[in-house]
Amino acid sequence: MTKHKLSRHATGLETVSIEVPEEFLESFEAAMSEACGTIGFFLDEDTRIWTVEGVKERGTYEDELAAGLAIASLVTGFEPVVRRFETPADDWLARTASAFPEQLVGARFAIRGTHLTGHAPTGRIAIDLDAGVAFGSGEHGSTRGCLRALESIAHRRPRRILDLGTGSGILAMGAAKLLHRPVLATDIDPWSVRISRENARRNQLHNQLRVLRADGWTSPVLTRHAPYDLIFANILARPLTQMAQHLTRALAPNGTAILAGLLGSQINWVKGAHYGLKLERVIREGQWACLVLRKAG
Repeated sequence: MTKHKLSRHATGLETVSIEVPEEFLESFEAAMSEACGTIGFFLDEDTRIWTVEGVKERGTYEDELAAGLAIASLVTGFEPVVRRFETPADDWLARTASAFPEQLVGARFAIRGTHLTGHAPTGRIAIDLDAGVAFGSGEHGSTRGCLRALESIAHRRPRRILDLGTGSGILAMGAAKLLHRPVLATDIDPWSVRISRENARRNQLHNQLRVLRADGWTSPVLTRHAPYDLIFANILARPLTQMAQHLTRALAPNGTAILAGLLGSQINWVKGAHYGLKLERVIREGQWACLVLRKAG
């Protein structure tokens, strides 16, 4: 879900912050993601207003930010106040590392920043990520929900696996390590493809992960390798609904789809779009939901 456009040696960073009602969160999160390297969400429980904060290098992606916010305002009819704060770059990586402790997810996984020493707890599968480019990857409810869903269906031993919108590659790596299967991972963002490949090498999975740049289901590479026994799509509710028919066709009989990036209030919307699949399970992590769907045999 998060685009990784922050340089490890950035000389000037800024935080861009907006406040939006819950029903507009998806639109403005997508708008901020067009420009910002990391995105954070914070809910005021009393007002039900979400603060969306993104970190970007000063002076970069200004056109993308302006265009994204303009489109979101046009779609929602809501125009938030945009605030900017200087974010000192000299200690940003250190603060990021301190904010990225080891994340124990489900019963099997340990998400570890490369700044950590020692070994993962006994019985845990370690996934090593660079805290400088993968901040929040193990903390976000969508990621955690997908890894828990993966554990729940591991006994099916899916052979053909696709991670659509792979981002840092965390889900593809989790599947490769847990299932000992090759995984096709794709993303529309060239930077994410680069980071995923680096993470695959860091985890000694470069021979199991094939990471490609692809524009969703319009890319021939996705249809060429179909059907899939397992598809991850940890993106956003709107693109999930728009891609529903493509995903359903690409799923093999008895295949499983793990869908995330949606709020609890969007479950019925996303589930309804995938009318060819049966809902097996909903996994909740805070405000976020993950759907486990299965195709009939």
